[in-house]
Amino acid sequence: MELQVVLPDESPAMPARTLVDLAQRAEGLGYTTAWLPDHVLPPGPYGATFGGVYEPLVTIGHLTAVTERLRFGTSVLVVPLRDPFVLAKQVATLHQLSGGRVVLGVGVGWNVPEFDAVGADHSRRGAVTDDSLALLRHLFAGGPAPYEGRRFSYEQGVFEPVPDGSVPIMVGGNSDAALRRAARYGDVWQGLPASPAAFAERVAVLAGMTGGGSAGSGSAGTGAGTGTGTGTAGGRAVAPALRIGWDGRTPVGQVADAVVAYREAGAAQLAVHFGEHEGTAQRMTALVEALATR
Repeated sequence: MELQVVLPDESPAMPARTLVDLAQRAEGLGYTTAWLPDHVLPPGPYGATFGGVYEPLVTIGHLTAVTERLRFGTSVLVVPLRDPFVLAKQVATLHQLSGGRVVLGVGVGWNVPEFDAVGADHSRRGAVTDDSLALLRHLFAGGPAPYEGRRFSYEQGVFEPVPDGSVPIMVGGNSDAALRRAARYGDVWQGLPASPAAFAERVAVLAGMTGGGSAGSGSAGTGAGTGTGTGTAGGRAVAPALRIGWDGRTPVGQVADAVVAYREAGAAQLAVHFGEHEGTAQRMTALVEALATR
C-alpha cells in the first residue's frame, strides 16, 4: 500500500519555503505522493475548511522542480470552476515537464457562494465535471479534431503536448455518483471514510461498478510500495484510496493501527493530512517509524 501526504493548509503567515521543505522530507521518508487543495474564491479565510492560499497547479510546478521522485496531485481540484481546455493544457504541460509525476485529482465542489462568486453553475456541477473529464481523456490520448461532446466541442485545433503515457486521474468523494465517475473516468478513487468498515463498503460498491475485485495489498512499512488491488473499468485499473487526518493528538501507534486496518479493508493508497504545518515533519517521520514495526 502506498503511503501519501496531504500538504498542510497554507496561510499567509506560513513561510513559502515550508512546502518545499515538507515535500523534500516526504520524498526522503518514502511517501509516494503529496496532495494539494484547491479553492478559487471561497467565502471565508483559507485554512481548515478551504485549504491553502496557493493555486495548486502552479505550486506543483514549483515543487516538482525541487524534488526527484515524489508525485504531486490535487485533492481535489474543483473542475466546474475551471475552463477544461486550459486545465488540460496546464496538466499536460506539468506532466511532461515533471517526468510524469502529476496526478489530476478532481471533484465537483460543494460551496455555493464560491460558485456564485466566479459565475459557475452549482446545480449542474456534476454534469459539467463529467463532460470536462470526457474532454480531458480525449485530449490526453491525442484525440484529433473534430470533437463533439455534450457541453464542450471543437471543430478544429491541435492539442499539445500529448502526455507520454496517461495522466492519472483521481476522483474524490464518498457518494455513489463519485464512485460512478471514478469507474468511468478515473484511475484512482479517493474517499473520506469514517471507519475501515465504511471504506470496505465503498470499495465493494466500486468493485460492483467496475466488474473487478478491489482489495489493497502490499507492505505498509514505509509506504513506498505500490498497492496491487484494483477494480477495472474498460481494461483500466481503478485503485481504491482514502484520506485520513492526524494532528498529533492521537497516539501514533493508534494511527498506525488504523492505517493497517484500512490496508486490510482494501486500500491501495492512503493519504494523511498531518494538521498544522508546525509539527508536520515530525508527525510524518513518527508515522513511518511506527509502521515499520507493523
